Amino acid sequence: MSGPSVVVFDYGSGNVHSAVKALEAAGAHAELTGNINAAREADGLLVPGVGAFGAVVDQLRASRADEVIDQRLAGGRPVLGICVGMQVLFERGIERGRSAEGLAQWPGTVRELNAPLLPHMGWSTVDAPEDSKLFSGLHSERFYFVHSNAAADWAVDTSGPFSPPIVTWSHHGERFIAAVENGPLWATQFHPEKSGDAGIRLLANWVDTLSAH
Repeated sequence: MSGPSVVVFDYGSGNVHSAVKALEAAGAHAELTGNINAAREADGLLVPGVGAFGAVVDQLRASRADEVIDQRLAGGRPVLGICVGMQVLFERGIERGRSAEGLAQWPGTVRELNAPLLPHMGWSTVDAPEDSKLFSGLHSERFYFVHSNAAADWAVDTSGPFSPPIVTWSHHGERFIAAVENGPLWATQFHPEKSGDAGIRLLANWVDTLSAH
């Protein structure tokens, strides 16, 4: 299959074959693997996340995925985090009373949402800035969320070699970060691979950027 190469990093987080299929539908040549060299060399790296914040961080570090993410970002090479794969990019996560250090690509803490009903499960709208590349053509769409925790604050320094971060928000009990576009590092709190045609189109927007790297 032609198209940019994308590795969906397999570190034991659960069944992520749907992400591979969605990426292929979005025009990528996708591979599920825990091979460090493949993850380092692919045009794009997708970091999925299923489970608790602390456990996912531990698995990523044990698989040396944290090193690969650092190396890719240092070289301006695209990385996409999904769900807990987005959450672990922040400095810290607090879940069920346990505080765990994240990968610290962004400052901030992931915590339980202040909402009357958890988990937040189902289809929700997002508030994406007009200049978002990730949500290009998708500003009226809904996306599928399954989570109880999220980052509710954004405090990244906008100086540096990349364009200012683009932050997309959603709401469940309180406002929380639904997606981030920050140089080569993009992420979504929702599951694009479970979001039907809108999710495929969103992944295609990311895949289309990979040819520029």
